[in-house]
Amino acid sequence: MPRASTADQLPARLVTGFLQRWTVFILCVIIWQVATSIAKDTYFPTPLTIVRTMYHLWFAGPAEHLFLTDLAVHNILPSVGRLLAGWAAGGAIGILLGMFLGRSRTGMDYVGPLISFGRALPAPALLPLFLVLFKLGPPVQLATIAFGVVWPVLLNTIHGAQSIDQVQVDTARAFRISRPRWIFGVVLPAALPKIFSGLRISLALSLVLMVISELVGATDGIGYQFQVAIHSFDLTITWAWIVLLGILGNLLNWLFVTIEKRVLIWGRGGATEAR
Repeated sequence: MPRASTADQLPARLVTGFLQRWTVFILCVIIWQVATSIAKDTYFPTPLTIVRTMYHLWFAGPAEHLFLTDLAVHNILPSVGRLLAGWAAGGAIGILLGMFLGRSRTGMDYVGPLISFGRALPAPALLPLFLVLFKLGPPVQLATIAFGVVWPVLLNTIHGAQSIDQVQVDTARAFRISRPRWIFGVVLPAALPKIFSGLRISLALSLVLMVISELVGATDGIGYQFQVAIHSFDLTITWAWIVLLGILGNLLNWLFVTIEKRVLIWGRGGATEAR
């Protein structure tokens, strides 16, 4: 019998992959729906009730605003912007310092204790300090997110820069390649997997820090609206914001993993070319 072509097998593979990935999640949602429908507990609304609330809160706007309501435009978008800005700032600082310290023979001897002390400080505990330094407003949220993000990126970058194969180091010295080519052609591609690992961890952390920082001194954002819903005892809206955070976290992680796969292919190619 003739074998099925790759094109014929693709739909089956997609269906199988989808079922493997989402079956447990869908079953949990169904169980949640049935259990909450039977219990009729005001503290635990049904998933269908939460979805309807989410639609009316955020996605029932005009077509020219991409169906986003004013509440979504003035709260969700600013929160995502602050999250990405703080994550990018903390990530950039962590990568630059990590590349320098990772390839320095004595750098970690001087700053190692300082890094250990800084990474042990919880970023939310520094919110009063940031409020004194920056007053109220987005700078407080950005500083909180960036401070929490910088440590996993910094430590992973240091480890990645230190883990370069000695053969690559000896080859680079033998060919006397320039400093920029050494950094961008050897060190950076070799450290990229660790750098992306730190960035991925810090992306999830930045979502948590974004919410926490908006609970204090903010006048808009997801964290602020979440606090308003709690204080008004509107449990359905509270659950809607919780579900939104879960969706947002998964979406950001999916986008990051997609970019990571493409960049790491380039990184491996750059490292091979430098040899």
